[in-house]
Amino acid sequence: MSALTNGYSLAALISLAFLTGCAGTQPVPYTGVTSSTQMKPDTQDDSGHIAYSFSAPTDWNKYSRAILDPVVIYQGADAQFDDVSPEQKQALATYMQQTFGKNVGERFPLTNVITPGTLRIRLTLTGAETTTPVLGTFSRFDLMGGPYNIVQSVRGKQGSFTGSVSYAVEIYDAPSNQLLKAYISKQYPNSLNIGASWGALSAAETGLDKGAEQLQDQLQ
Repeated sequence: MSALTNGYSLAALISLAFLTGCAGTQPVPYTGVTSSTQMKPDTQDDSGHIAYSFSAPTDWNKYSRAILDPVVIYQGADAQFDDVSPEQKQALATYMQQTFGKNVGERFPLTNVITPGTLRIRLTLTGAETTTPVLGTFSRFDLMGGPYNIVQSVRGKQGSFTGSVSYAVEIYDAPSNQLLKAYISKQYPNSLNIGASWGALSAAETGLDKGAEQLQDQLQ
């Protein structure tokens, strides 16, 4: 009976660990983000990654350049950094600056000078989850995690034990400081992306790659 009980206990622990790994935090309307009071829950985003947004009618073609402010690491009490060290936060902020700068620069030449026809883009890193070592990769193949991650891949949802990144984007007309668009997004790799399951920050960095492409699409 003791062995049987222990077997059930082990199975319960494995199941609990798996379910915990599948659960991910959802973005909130971070109170310390300047435009948070203007954003509403986004029910139109087909990707399922944008949680809150604001948008004013804007002709993006009238803009010819953009200022990309340095990425801010959010310090509010409602930040969602799950066991992410200060060094990891800084590494993600640096990576975000580089990858978003590259993608924005493909749409608008980057500048530091405010002139008519210039956008100002502010990025705030508001949260991140690291990938669980070993379990993040192993759960792609085991009998419990494999089917789950296949379903998540089809649904475009987050995989088990996989990291993610959350952030706010605010886009202004630089000369007038008028808010044109703002949104809060959570990004993560496809649940079957094995390469993004190696390394604590690999999934979050893949999420930032996807987020940079998403911003480029928002500016079309």
